[in-house]
Amino acid sequence: MLPSIKKILYATDLSKNSTFAFRYAITLAEALDAKITILYVLPTIDSAMEVPIISQMGEEQYYKLREERSREIIESIKTKLHEFSQRELKDLRGENELVSSILVHEGDAVDEILRTADKLNNDIIILGAHGKGILSHTFLGSVSEKVLRRSTRPVLVVPIPKAATDSDL
Repeated sequence: MLPSIKKILYATDLSKNSTFAFRYAITLAEALDAKITILYVLPTIDSAMEVPIISQMGEEQYYKLREERSREIIESIKTKLHEFSQRELKDLRGENELVSSILVHEGDAVDEILRTADKLNNDIIILGAHGKGILSHTFLGSVSEKVLRRSTRPVLVVPIPKAATDSDL
């Protein structure tokens, strides 16, 4: 029996290559009548960076400000992801039905991608590679490589096409 792909987790960092990877997610979703969940992972602040800030601001004020800014940033990223998906889906039939949800999590990108894929029981993870320069065929990018190595489900890593330019986005 052939595997069924109905739930796609598309992980993005909003980089140039995210457009190419999203187009693969769209193609698969259309062909297989699947739904896409878009995930962006907001990195947390390193605790070593927090100590000097807390000592200047005070712990209570720092955590209050961090919470407020975190909510603002998450909403801003969700808006950007929504606009991005609408722009990419504008010429497709049933565009609003392909993307089932847009999530923004905080934490380590690899851990959050894998945790979300497990929690949502996604059938495949799609993300872009960030290989650059002469070593682009040797290194995928730290996040994509770690997801590929640790995942228990299929992962599609999309490289930036050699002929790609900013006008392709």
